[in-house]
Amino acid sequence: MGSSTDLDTNVLTDGFGRAIGDLRLSVTDRCNLRCAYCIPDETPTFQPREELLTFEELERVTALFVAAGVRKVRLTGGEPLLRRGMGELVRGIAAIPGVEDLAMTSNGIFLERALEELRQAGLQRLNISLDTLRPERFRLLTRRGGIEKVIDAIRAARDADMGPVKVNVVPLRGFNADEIVDFGRFAREEQVIVRFIEFMPLEAGDLWSRDLLVPGAEIRDTLHEWKGLEPLDPNHDAETAERFRFVDGAGEIGIIAPVTRPFCGACNRARITADGKLRTCLFSLHEVDLKAPLRSGATDGEILALIAGAWGAKEPGHLINSEDFVRPTRTMSAIGG
Repeated sequence: MGSSTDLDTNVLTDGFGRAIGDLRLSVTDRCNLRCAYCIPDETPTFQPREELLTFEELERVTALFVAAGVRKVRLTGGEPLLRRGMGELVRGIAAIPGVEDLAMTSNGIFLERALEELRQAGLQRLNISLDTLRPERFRLLTRRGGIEKVIDAIRAARDADMGPVKVNVVPLRGFNADEIVDFGRFAREEQVIVRFIEFMPLEAGDLWSRDLLVPGAEIRDTLHEWKGLEPLDPNHDAETAERFRFVDGAGEIGIIAPVTRPFCGACNRARITADGKLRTCLFSLHEVDLKAPLRSGATDGEILALIAGAWGAKEPGHLINSEDFVRPTRTMSAIGG
């Protein structure tokens, strides 16, 4: 069979008519932070380097997904910038014909120093995680310091036109839920999009409970009462965030509510873990191993068949609000955000 970029394939559609379009590609499960809701242990067990997909394997599998219909690729972790040579990987993926949107999610600690290399390599957009604007809370949550580096990285990315820059916030009741208005002000003053994401049951410990969850509707109402919000049209049919702008036009907010307002019916995302497992849902209990066939000489066609089979069996949706819900054994850092 010819190279993956020469494959003549149709866009994959699952059993519910959802066409694949978005690939979340994890490059590492390692992170330099120890956020309580993600990596509660100070000395977690990470995958050995040899278990991670190589850059060549990551590029090959991305090209196969593009052949199957993917147009948007997001590099995730863990913290992607802990993987050496990310500029090289970005350059390789940006060169794949059919990749229209190439983004990265980062905690921002190492981002500013890598920003120009990533931009020149072809990275187009950035999502930066920041759950509090208060230094003492940042240290408490992450068990590390560095909030000033994150804020500097957000500003540098904005000034480098790596945008729109999106700042991801997970509100937790009793911890940072009182900063919702502060983040609204941050969006307005810093000219970035702040996206509030409901707390999901994916943390490594037993922290998650509905008592800690701040519903998306409550976030919206808090900001509307403060300054007034008006809805914006989605950018595309598979948009995960409800978009709003302040009525005076200064600042945009996104609210992602997978628990209280699931958006599974329009989900077009596939995920590859850093060790080469394909997941068709963040909360899936099933994975398809792509690393073994990649390393055993499988042809592009054979790997595409595995991708097609997995996508065809994509779940109708997660079961968070069902009695049948079983929490995945992998955490967000292991799956890739």
